[in-house]
Amino acid sequence: MTDPADLTITAAAAALRGGEITSVELTEAVLRRAAVTEAQLHAYLTLDQTGARRAASDADADFAAGRDRGPLQGIPLALKDNLCTRGMETTAGSKILAGYVPPYDATIVTKLRDGGAVILGKANLDEFAMGSSTENSAYGATRNPWDPDTVPGGSSGGAAAAVAAGSALGAYGSDTGGSIRQPASLCGIVGMKPTYGLVSRYGLIAFASSLDQIGPLSRTVQDAATMLEAVAGFDIHDATSYRGEVPDISGSLTAGVKGMRLGVVKELSGEGIDPQVAAAMWATLDALSDAGAEVVEVSMPATEYALSAYYLIAPAECSANLARFDGVRYGLRVPGDTVEEMMAATRAEGFGPEVIRRVLLGTYALSAGYYDAFYGQAQKVRTLVRDDFRRAYEQVDVLVSPTSPTTAFPIGAKAADPIAMYYSDVCTLALNLAGHPGMSVPVGLDDAGLPIGFQLMAPALGEEPLFRVGAEIERLVGFDARPALATSEVTGP
Repeated sequence: MTDPADLTITAAAAALRGGEITSVELTEAVLRRAAVTEAQLHAYLTLDQTGARRAASDADADFAAGRDRGPLQGIPLALKDNLCTRGMETTAGSKILAGYVPPYDATIVTKLRDGGAVILGKANLDEFAMGSSTENSAYGATRNPWDPDTVPGGSSGGAAAAVAAGSALGAYGSDTGGSIRQPASLCGIVGMKPTYGLVSRYGLIAFASSLDQIGPLSRTVQDAATMLEAVAGFDIHDATSYRGEVPDISGSLTAGVKGMRLGVVKELSGEGIDPQVAAAMWATLDALSDAGAEVVEVSMPATEYALSAYYLIAPAECSANLARFDGVRYGLRVPGDTVEEMMAATRAEGFGPEVIRRVLLGTYALSAGYYDAFYGQAQKVRTLVRDDFRRAYEQVDVLVSPTSPTTAFPIGAKAADPIAMYYSDVCTLALNLAGHPGMSVPVGLDDAGLPIGFQLMAPALGEEPLFRVGAEIERLVGFDARPALATSEVTGP
């Protein structure tokens, strides 16, 4: 019999509504899985077993009374720990927020609670979402369920590891430069970044406000569509949220790719891409071509400068956003003889080295005499990147590339080399500069048995063609491998 922790959201929802399983039984199965996997993975910072069981019981009562609160009713989900949760500690992976319990829920958390979802707890992340490996968490690294000696990606590494291992049926993360898609690639699951503004950022602890976006991590494209539709839409609390109609995402999943034009981004698919990752990408494109899509090469020259622009814009915005963590109002406070000494001591002790590096870089880029030369120039490059995307979509419906230039790398392998670590997001961050939607879909394993992700990109509010192609890849490739750690059986001594 299938362990309920291995069900997709779609299958679990059908079983719940068909009376084949209760939400309590489903939640207990996922908690049993977590009891086995957490000792090795450390995917969670907080596992709220009491709250999850209570929510599951409430969901079952609603089912019994005939109250359907939505497609995620009774489904156990994880949240990245930079999403505020009323009554539950929210640390953003930082010592400076140790013990902080928000007095309010993020908008997506409110929607999930109203929809009857079961919130399991808060997933580990790189501190303030700054990283590509989840090694920058102040509370210890998360490990990859495919090989615990490797990283799960970042910064939503805890969320990705939990979904891959079965200690959550789905999870919500945030994506500032690839932080949903890159860990999804390294963990062999689906990860999706929506159009900027399609999901409210209210209650997301900000890293870089013009780049951050909340999105789903799941085992299937259908599950990702369900999760996105459950939280998308305008929010009065977020002035940047989209006021128009949410695209009909689920309706596009069975349309196929016949007649579509797919553009391979030349600058994101050549030098620096692992040969096995490239081979998997081209094999997937061959399958899409056989299914009726036209595959063409597209050049986007400004993307070569996207990495440099991103690592000026994102640190500049993080410098402004993290100024609020001063030891005065909430979070850590280290005593000092003056207010300035207290603030300096609090930040020195509360922020980790990667956060300090980015704050200093961003503050420098915004400083008098350097603003125009660095931040101003980076914003001009951002405009060129957006122009490249606009011209590309005049030729094709969807753009493609590898999600990550490599598969999962060993823990510690890039920790001492920030530039090498930053390069992990080279294929994903241009999309954040443009504000467009993107998705990573697993398409195979390398010779070491580690997952390979295939990235899809679409124009703003192009979620329909994005999911259309993603669903077709899923059907054509049929990736159904699971990591060895995705088990509820205790092994070893």
